[in-house]
Parts: sequence; C-alpha cells; structure tokens
Amino acid sequence: MKFFADTAEIAEIRDLAATGLLDGVTTNPSLIHKSGRDFLEVVKEIAGVVEGPVSAEVVALDHQGMMREAEVLRKIADNIAIKVPLTEDGLKTCKALTSDGTMVNVTLCFSAAQALLAAKAGATFISPFVGRHDDVGFDGMALIADIRLIYDNYDYATQILVASVRHPMHVVEAAKIGADVMTAPPKIIHQLFKHPLTDSGIKSFLADWEKTGQKIG
Repeated sequence: MKFFADTAEIAEIRDLAATGLLDGVTTNPSLIHKSGRDFLEVVKEIAGVVEGPVSAEVVALDHQGMMREAEVLRKIADNIAIKVPLTEDGLKTCKALTSDGTMVNVTLCFSAAQALLAAKAGATFISPFVGRHDDVGFDGMALIADIRLIYDNYDYATQILVASVRHPMHVVEAAKIGADVMTAPPKIIHQLFKHPLTDSGIKSFLADWEKTGQKIG
C-alpha cells in the first residue's frame, strides 16, 4: 500500500520523505490555510520534494471554473494530481482531465455508488473519507471493502485512496482489505512505528550493553 501524507507543512514532508516511506502528498484548502502560506507556492514546493503524486484541490464548483483552475495547477509540475469534488461537475472535469493525461483525485466520497461513478469517469484516485464516515455512525472500513469488491469485479484501474484516517488501525484495516493508497496526517504515520514492546526491548538491550562496558567504534 502506498503512503501519502495529508499535510501542507514542508518540514513534515521532508522528514517523512527521508524515511523512504512517502509515496505522495495530499493537500486541501484547510491544510493550506493552516500553513499560513501562499497556495501555489506551497504546492510547487511540495511537488519539488516528493516524486509521487501531489494532490492540489480546485475550489470552483462549476465545470468551467474547475477546468480554469486545473489548468493553472497542472502547470506547476508533472506530478500534480488535480483534486475535484464528487459532484456531476467534478466528474465532468475528471473525465476531461484524465482524457488529457492529467491525474485526478476525486475527493469527498462517502458511498460505493459514488466510487463507481468516479471509476467510470476515469478517476486516477478515489478518496473515501473513512473517519468522517465513522463519525456519523457508518462503518468506514465496510465502505472500503465495498469499493474494493466493485472495482475488482470490473477491473477498474482507479486506485482506492483511503482518506480521513484517524488512527493506525485505519491504516492496518485498509491494507488488509486491499486499498491501494492511504493518506494520513504525519502524526498518524509516526504512530505506526510505536509499540510498547519495541520500546521496552530497546531499553533492555541498552541496559545489558551498558553492563558489558564495551563501545562500538
């Protein structure tokens, strides 16, 4: 499964990229606002740090407006994926852009029916929001399983990009189901490293090593 970071903070992106774990980045207007920086400047800098797809979201709601904004965004770098909402105009824009060779991330997906439409429109990525789905009493992982089944039934190439990830088990469950990608805040990705037995094991090994009185190098 590919790992994308859901952030607009360059320092966090560089840190994760250094681990070799980072396959891409997703951004949105809220994340850009939190960074306090110019939108186009941030997207350009991120695209220079990460080799994989960098999702940059349009804010227009009509097809023509989305296409105008997409034209600006996709000129930033070759690895830009245009993020559009799962609406009729969004999918119309998706079809036009993917037909022209541009990656498209269709976002704000909350049903398998919506995911089916996005795949038929040629989406590169579909972003089901599992955390927000859980918040309103639905099972976010059941949604991922339904989408995986439908896509496999028809060999759709659209990649399932699990979004709104709230904790490490969302990542594990998505991987077990067979999601192609997950995007999470850097904090969640760092939590994947953590296990109390790893910490206690290191502490024990270091205590035993100290008793030997030896040094390496």
